[in-house]
Amino acid sequence: MPTIACLHTAAGNLAVFDAACPPGVTLTHTLREDLLRDAEAAGGLTDAIAARTAAALEALATPGVDAVLLTCSTVGPGAARARAPVPVLRVDAALAEEATRSGGRVVVLCAVETTVEPTRAIFAEAAARHGATLDVRLVPGAWAAFRAGDPARYHAIVAEAADAAFAEGAAQVALAQASMTGAVALSKGRKPLASPPVGLAAAAAAA
Repeated sequence: MPTIACLHTAAGNLAVFDAACPPGVTLTHTLREDLLRDAEAAGGLTDAIAARTAAALEALATPGVDAVLLTCSTVGPGAARARAPVPVLRVDAALAEEATRSGGRVVVLCAVETTVEPTRAIFAEAAARHGATLDVRLVPGAWAAFRAGDPARYHAIVAEAADAAFAEGAAQVALAQASMTGAVALSKGRKPLASPPVGLAAAAAAA
């Protein structure tokens, strides 16, 4: 039974990943809200914040841990710097692979502006492999609701954006941030893809 060490930057994601955890997998959680906060303040991921992210990931690769999973898309590129004796994965990399696998037009919804460029980069790699076309969008008003402590409103706004994307003919809709997962249940038609179950399955397979 693999143990996956998760690095989070939002406190609410601990419960989200516990709820998505596959049977037989053990999760440990480390919260580093400073990484996302500093990236937002800087207008995006800086070299220094990427280095701090990598160091935090490396520190989680302790004896008994079989894989390390970074659950924040904004600081995601920091995972590539991590040097560890076990696999270090980005939850959004698994999401990008799953969302683009069947080709077609994939709409990726982001809630926070600092996530847009890291998300676009990793989804573009997967889209190129699978022949998918990509539309990365920022959902207006979503992050303001999140930061105001109104998750119900946050998830409702994201769900509306997902429904609209499918109505426009998207082959698949992906939710770039793990914190958006609650929108899946609120979507009225086809369900968008959320990263926690996809990322945990990839981490368990890599372990």
